[in-house]
Amino acid sequence: MPPAQSHAPADHFSPDRARLTDLNLNLTSLRRALPLLHRLAAGAHHGTISACAALLAFIPAHAIGLKESFWSAITAISVAQTEFQATRTTARDQFLGAAVGGLTGLCTFLALGQSLIVYAVAVVLAMLACWAMNVASASRLAGITATIILLVPHVGSPLSMFVSRIVEVGWGVCVAVATVWLAGRLPTAL
Repeated sequence: MPPAQSHAPADHFSPDRARLTDLNLNLTSLRRALPLLHRLAAGAHHGTISACAALLAFIPAHAIGLKESFWSAITAISVAQTEFQATRTTARDQFLGAAVGGLTGLCTFLALGQSLIVYAVAVVLAMLACWAMNVASASRLAGITATIILLVPHVGSPLSMFVSRIVEVGWGVCVAVATVWLAGRLPTAL
């Protein structure tokens, strides 16, 4: 009699995940081994880039009257990384997550109304859509944006909240990418 076979899908990514985990642990270990002055300099550099991106995102958005322009600043801070490639990847995830989550939240609200069950369905659908589009890394942000659309009290329609959120997030993403790109071209003191 043949041995029983498991019906669980094979995890084809286990070797890659293990290597990425090892690399991440090594990187963390190397960062911790840096002398204090180097860590402080790196932190100050990242903080300065983040603060500049946040201000450059917030001030114009606020000046044109976006009522929740702080989302532009929050987005810029969350997107700004110390390396340009990491910033681009985070920017993609942030924008796609906001777009998918906002659209999913809006569509579920329009189709089913507003309730906690509808909210839960929207989060599941937003995350499912990201996985289906092969951008699973954006799924948490999609769930967060669906939460903002469906649970955060706001004035106006869910459509206006969706549009303003996309504009604010899109602007914050663009500013963060541009700021990190420019900062990478400036001479450094280190």
